[in-house]
Amino acid sequence: MRRSIAFFDFDGTITTRDTLLEFIKFSRGTFLFYLGFLLNAHYLLAYKIKIVSNQTAKEKVLRYFFGKMPFNKFEKFCDDFAKHKIPSLIRPKALKEIKKLNELQTEVVIVSASPENWIYQWANQVNAKLIATKLEVKRDRITGKIEGRNCHGREKVNRIAELYTFSDDDIIYAYGDSAADRYMMDLAKISFFKPFL
Repeated sequence: MRRSIAFFDFDGTITTRDTLLEFIKFSRGTFLFYLGFLLNAHYLLAYKIKIVSNQTAKEKVLRYFFGKMPFNKFEKFCDDFAKHKIPSLIRPKALKEIKKLNELQTEVVIVSASPENWIYQWANQVNAKLIATKLEVKRDRITGKIEGRNCHGREKVNRIAELYTFSDDDIIYAYGDSAADRYMMDLAKISFFKPFL
């Protein structure tokens, strides 16, 4: 049976800003946000010059801001962020495209490197499935580590392949805004780079 599926990057494609950074500001405050990034600047620099991986740098940041935080407290921050902040970050053209695809019976899937915790509510609201980074939780606390692999770059393709098998008849769309999204966009028959700017 012929299917139509659209894979969307979230940060920068559907949203105007990186939601991980916005979530840290929202939950920890602007002063602690800048202080934390100043104290972790060497990890971010190491990532930029390709000494450490995206996952390693992200885990350092997550551990600094949220390590050992009770999971229920973290989830409350995520719920509040999803309700009060994410709507203001959504690109109107992206929302219009998702609604159009839903009307055409195209399956919409958001594929994000950001943690799933603050995206899934919004994804549900727009009738989209979600593939995203999962955070490790032990003894009901955020550890700051990522469970498995960070859903970034080639890992987006790996995660999609775990859930989908495509036929030649399927119509596959992909929407992205960065070089890391190119792997996912290569899966598609029709791809869009920075389509909602």
